[in-house]
Amino acid sequence: MADGAATGLTHGFLDVACSLSGRAWRQRPAETSLIRAHMQGLGLSEPLARALAARGVVADSGADFLEPTLKRLFPDPSSFTDMDAAAAAILDALTAEEAIHVFADYDVDGASSAALLVRWFRAMGADLPIYVPDRLTEGYGPSPLAFDRLKASGADLVITVDCGAAANEAIAHACAIGLKVVVIDHHLMREEPPACLAVVNPNRPGDTSGQGNLAAAGVVFVLLAALNREARRRGLFESRAEPDIRQWLDLAALGAICDVTALTGFNRALAGLGLQVMSGWANPGLKALLAVAGSEPGPAKVNHAGFILGPRINAGGRIGRADLGARLLSTDDADEARALAEELDALNVARREVEREVTETAIRRVEATGHHADGSAVVVVAGEDWHPGVVGIVAGRLRERWRKPVVVIGIDAVAGVGKGSGRSQPGMNLGRAIQAAWRDGLLLAGGGHAMAAGLTVRPDGIEALRDYLNVAMAGEQSEAEAQDKVEIDVLIDPGAATRALLEDFERLAPFGPGNPEPSFALVGVTAREPVQMNGGHVRCRLVGADGASVRAIAWRCADLPLGRALLAGQGGLSVVGRLKADDWNGRRGVQFEIEDVADPRMTI
Repeated sequence: MADGAATGLTHGFLDVACSLSGRAWRQRPAETSLIRAHMQGLGLSEPLARALAARGVVADSGADFLEPTLKRLFPDPSSFTDMDAAAAAILDALTAEEAIHVFADYDVDGASSAALLVRWFRAMGADLPIYVPDRLTEGYGPSPLAFDRLKASGADLVITVDCGAAANEAIAHACAIGLKVVVIDHHLMREEPPACLAVVNPNRPGDTSGQGNLAAAGVVFVLLAALNREARRRGLFESRAEPDIRQWLDLAALGAICDVTALTGFNRALAGLGLQVMSGWANPGLKALLAVAGSEPGPAKVNHAGFILGPRINAGGRIGRADLGARLLSTDDADEARALAEELDALNVARREVEREVTETAIRRVEATGHHADGSAVVVVAGEDWHPGVVGIVAGRLRERWRKPVVVIGIDAVAGVGKGSGRSQPGMNLGRAIQAAWRDGLLLAGGGHAMAAGLTVRPDGIEALRDYLNVAMAGEQSEAEAQDKVEIDVLIDPGAATRALLEDFERLAPFGPGNPEPSFALVGVTAREPVQMNGGHVRCRLVGADGASVRAIAWRCADLPLGRALLAGQGGLSVVGRLKADDWNGRRGVQFEIEDVADPRMTI
């Protein structure tokens, strides 16, 4: 393994100031004293200790980072504003045998949050019906129509999960028709919360929990602890076993990972320990979904949640029946789980085709106008009949391609409305800009958080929205672009890209925002046997000067400078990427997943 500590020059790590993707490279900074402390205190290799230090883990937190426990990291539920009030209101309704319903968002986090509550209620001997709004006909979050339907169905109390914190008007309507409401959310919200029994949100103005990185499923998991504590205080477990909420950590992890939350502190413990619980595949829905995806049960990784399970659960809310995911995660019936999993898998296949068509059209449309390369802070693109269930995924794809915030809007010409979703670049708060656009009257609805947002707009207002967002976010653009560097942990030779190295660095898992997956650099390699695959992916072997090689793949890049360099079989390349397990046919090897390429002989 090569030592890259001395190779970070003023022009960039490995002297790369502008790669084929237009970015500078740098080695993640780490203090020498902290690296040494992790080596001595935790018995780590120098590269692993460096990576730990580079993630901001101080010496006395290293053990908690590598082996997080709920006992040490679980927050006091009472530190969340309104958490005690929420637990009391729910138990008041439960003991009074009132009809309680859960209102959930249609994504993985919403489905996981609903399933957590359903399973706790079931353990308490009660049913909890699920209401999930239809993305096409009802849109995001609570609405007066939805509350009218819940009231007509006999609901007395509605618990909203992963939505509701900004639905002041809809919740005011619920209260006016005699519905009680408890909100459990994590999204950005207005200064004035909805007027209801309780609004639990670690991102609520004035909340002191310090848990703003939690997904809704994480907040619900803390609510379950608060419910157990309040039920214990009321003596409800004198004749009934107290639900062991640890058995449902897999659902908390699923929400945290699929909602792309920062995996630090308590949230990291939820994700890491939740993946351990998931590895037993005791949840019938997750087990059935894994089977229809063609994967074998085994130790669960972030990849299982984010790329195998998550997209299929989301498919119901995107282009199918919105409640399929929540029902799948809630059921204990293996036959029902199998049927729901098969339906979701089929919907996911259809979703991929719709997504591909919209992505290709959006790329052509934007690149024809030049808005991706004209210095604009934000790209806004719209098209008629683009399915609102895929616009968020497409926005994410285009953000990766152009390295700037992207908003994709599907226009329903008949209804005269556009529904859009945006994905942002680190350092640029898209949710705040969307909320400001709504406050200033440019949107019919809008909200979100720093990295993702949703909106509803009239088609004739899209150009004004584009101009507004570009002005609103221009001040963040230069700093975000300066921060948009390729971060590297370790410089290695192709021969050092082994399963042993991968497994050593997997001690830092689970990976996600706040704990990026380790990044490795290779220098002076040649792309041998390059092949363009369906979807624009490029597969090759990266061969070093000594002949050692590693199998590699680069995603969706064949039409970009990076992909063209690989397909040309160029030598003398510097390459950055991540190591992935390659267990095809039992080989237990590794594959190098390419993120970026630099050619010292070229400028772009």
